[in-house]
Amino acid sequence: MSDPEAAVELSGATGYDGVADLARWVGIESVSSDAHRSEDVRRSARWLAGAMRRTGVPRVEVWETEGLPAVYGCWPAADPDAPVLLVYSHHDVHAVEPSEWHVTAPFAPLRRDNRLYGRGASDAKGQIMCHLWALRACTADRSAPTVTVKYLIEGEEEIGSVHLADLLSEHAEELAADVVMVSDSMLWSLAEPTVCAMVRGSVTATLTIRGAQRDLHSGAVSGAAANAPFELCRLVDLLKAESGRTTLPGFYDAVAAPESNLPALGTLPFDLPTWMADTGTYAADGETGFSVPERLWARPSVEVARLTAGRTDAPALGLIPAEASADLLFRLVPDQRADRVAEQLHAWLDEHRRPAFTYALEVSSTISDPYRTPPDHPALAVLARAVSHAYGAPARYIGNGGAAPAAQLARACTAPVLFFGTGLPGDRWHGPEERAEIRALDLGVRTLTRFLGQLASAPGPPSKR
Repeated sequence: MSDPEAAVELSGATGYDGVADLARWVGIESVSSDAHRSEDVRRSARWLAGAMRRTGVPRVEVWETEGLPAVYGCWPAADPDAPVLLVYSHHDVHAVEPSEWHVTAPFAPLRRDNRLYGRGASDAKGQIMCHLWALRACTADRSAPTVTVKYLIEGEEEIGSVHLADLLSEHAEELAADVVMVSDSMLWSLAEPTVCAMVRGSVTATLTIRGAQRDLHSGAVSGAAANAPFELCRLVDLLKAESGRTTLPGFYDAVAAPESNLPALGTLPFDLPTWMADTGTYAADGETGFSVPERLWARPSVEVARLTAGRTDAPALGLIPAEASADLLFRLVPDQRADRVAEQLHAWLDEHRRPAFTYALEVSSTISDPYRTPPDHPALAVLARAVSHAYGAPARYIGNGGAAPAAQLARACTAPVLFFGTGLPGDRWHGPEERAEIRALDLGVRTLTRFLGQLASAPGPPSKR
């Protein structure tokens, strides 16, 4: 077959129904945050290992960790000097609240209106399957791909990739690569071809405040006792200025103007009502003086992910809670450093302590630095051309609003990191009715098929395989 793209077929004449195959995987409840679902996460890993073998990948292994398993695959190119591509993603999924799902139950996949509904359909099982479908197309008329393709698909991304560093260290030789591709990201829209060229970093922290040794009866102490929820609200309010800027001293010292990281950002078509409808927001909010795309990708931010105070399983009963806590999430941009932001947060809290309370700040050990793909790397140009070919129009560069372990992968593999995903803003990641647009999956397969075919001819360093 002279044109591997002719072999791209998610469902139809080849007799292989890729969407149905994806649906079988989506039906596995691989929720990594639920200890009762650990065996389901392992079952998901075994299913993916089997899918890789059915695709033809000759070396497939399930790598156990002290937590949940990852899946490794390797299909060497016929040419030992061909470039080596390492694909990173995750097969675990975010927790669900079944009562909020109405189109279908979260693990009862349903194909409707050219979408596949189900938890993980877009984040990120659909993205992983696109790679296997593309590999199937590229090897339809040959015994091996033109580049060596490796896969590292972890099972703990949704809980902070707690054992990823161990995997990268223990399997450094198997994971050596010339280029890494992270497939846990989003497109801008089906109408606008884009290439993600940077991701934000993240720092997550839990701030806990105590105002008493135990919950207090308000009838006995109201008006004279310290109130931990009020103190928490005071601090949360202080954390962000009215302009939307974070108040940590030094937070913006390393932040460059948006155009320095994404020069063409201002040319990206943006329709606010469409964005609001896709994301389910009531209004665009954030740092004054910047557009929504700039706020999403090129400016740092802080969010409150959870507030907890008092009993939630019973009436308040006139009690003043002894303790209140907030889960905070900072999104970072180049050239901020996650460890430095954690230090800034500790210093900020020290400045605002009051003697009536005790304070505890716990920063997650799985903080991540932001990452920007080297703009002059040949593989990035190959990916941009592949996207442009699939869409039939020139691709623009965008960022990703979330985080990914890109900087960690780049350091461990001493290789540049690319980003390619098939998610869309309306795919409802982490929410009810998550879905994958089948058209996005199709465009993703066509892009990756073209990319794999062209990467071998891209200039670059000698293979490290």
